[in-house]
Amino acid sequence: MRTAQFTEPAPSGAAAHWSVGEIAVHRVDEVPLPPATGPWLLPAATPEVVAEHDWLRPDFAGPDGVLHLDSHSFALVVDGLRVLVDTGIGNGKTRANPAWHQLRTDYLARLADIGFTPDNVDLVILTHLHTDHVGWNTRQVDGAWVPTFPAARYLTSRAEYAFWAAYDMDEARRGMFRDSVVPVEEAGLLDLVDVPDEGIDVAEGLRLLPAPGHTPGQIAVQVSSAGATALVTGDAVHHPVQLARPEIGSCVDIDPVQAEATRRALLARLAGTGALVLGTHFPAPTAGRVVAEGDGYRLEPVAAAPARR
Repeated sequence: MRTAQFTEPAPSGAAAHWSVGEIAVHRVDEVPLPPATGPWLLPAATPEVVAEHDWLRPDFAGPDGVLHLDSHSFALVVDGLRVLVDTGIGNGKTRANPAWHQLRTDYLARLADIGFTPDNVDLVILTHLHTDHVGWNTRQVDGAWVPTFPAARYLTSRAEYAFWAAYDMDEARRGMFRDSVVPVEEAGLLDLVDVPDEGIDVAEGLRLLPAPGHTPGQIAVQVSSAGATALVTGDAVHHPVQLARPEIGSCVDIDPVQAEATRRALLARLAGTGALVLGTHFPAPTAGRVVAEGDGYRLEPVAAAPARR
């Protein structure tokens, strides 16, 4: 298996933030995903489909119609808490996907650049328990996987955890749980939250919303401050092409019908409101506003500002 070993500086524009009222939401880059990711993940998003929507190029797709996708987290300070939303793929982990196997990135250094260190993160929100969203939950110390953020509470939905606890996992997924979820649980740091249809506030200005389908207990994260709102999508929307064509689903959606219904409901609720959408796998510019267009939508990009603490 080929090992991906990324040690280069952050991609251009990675040290960036968007202002949501008085809150700065930072993107913390881990690694760009390889070109083969798009055709595998969203097989219906063909070059022909991409060609129908000029606004996707050049930022979200190449001239050949191949989708651009990234792995990153979002970090913010809200209600006096340092909060990290999703933790990417992680370093030094055995993974079936060659693009995720035995990574060596400077993710923690990028996090430190915005004032977040392993010891001062207060809350880690996991939108769902897929491999590329939980990897930096842990890091290896003296041959053992230990929580990367030992002072934090790691929060996910109770429905998400219950689904995987009862699921007949293959060895690759069991291995991921052993190195990235179980150590957090054994350390007493994992909090399971019941997320009702209307959502639930976990801090002032921070609300969890149900976004099922991709996984049964997936959540999206709403940030609110001074009349402004942003939404971190999780994998309810993997790529902006799904705004133009909401029927396009992921090959790893647990319930494709529910995933499409969730995506359509989110987009309909966001369209024309001015709310900022922050895509968990969207490449730069990563953020934008949902605008109705034809039978679907488009993303009106919002440029990021240089990082600040």
